[in-house]
Amino acid sequence: MKDNNAQAEKKRISPYVIKRLPRYRRYLGELMKEGVERISSAKLSELMGYTASQIRQDLNNFGAFGQQGYGYKVDFLYEQIGNIMGLDKEYSIIVVGFGRLGQAMAGYIDQYEKQFRIVGIFDVPDKVSSIEFGKVYVSDMDSLKEFCRRNKVDMAVLTVPRSEAQHACDAVVDAGVKGIWNFTSVDLAIPEDVHCENVHMSDSLHELSYHLKDK
Repeated sequence: MKDNNAQAEKKRISPYVIKRLPRYRRYLGELMKEGVERISSAKLSELMGYTASQIRQDLNNFGAFGQQGYGYKVDFLYEQIGNIMGLDKEYSIIVVGFGRLGQAMAGYIDQYEKQFRIVGIFDVPDKVSSIEFGKVYVSDMDSLKEFCRRNKVDMAVLTVPRSEAQHACDAVVDAGVKGIWNFTSVDLAIPEDVHCENVHMSDSLHELSYHLKDK
């Protein structure tokens, strides 16, 4: 696997390929549950809607995972894609903003994303009380930087109101966090060494309305 990773690091991988990786892994996970041991790119193409050529090209960016005439070993490919995506390690996460969305996302992460561990939750002073999530209490935003200094925090989930989005982002970046999962619907200004994944839920909903408008 180290050789495959080394190959991937030598060239710049298209962001479109990276965005397809989680979907490959999700389908492979479902195939594993069904007891499927191996699958061809042609069969995977039928399931996913990508061409067989596209699938092979995407995976070849990271190494040779299949054999001609045999296809891909499902559990092996599932594991390797997970490793490529960094899912072979654990990440510590803080949630910034613990309203309904923050609580929902914390619940989702805790239940379904076992590689991601919530270590802290932060909100404004008037919302901080004896609220807790598992063994984690909601803390004042003023304590965020010191908390991150004492604990190695990899990522922050931002679920604050849009009017507070950039301020919360600046606080997280100032605390040394390098990954942001942004649910604020604001395009944040961030340094080059910080990666931000934006989840604009209204964009997705409005795209759906476009497809339905003439039906």
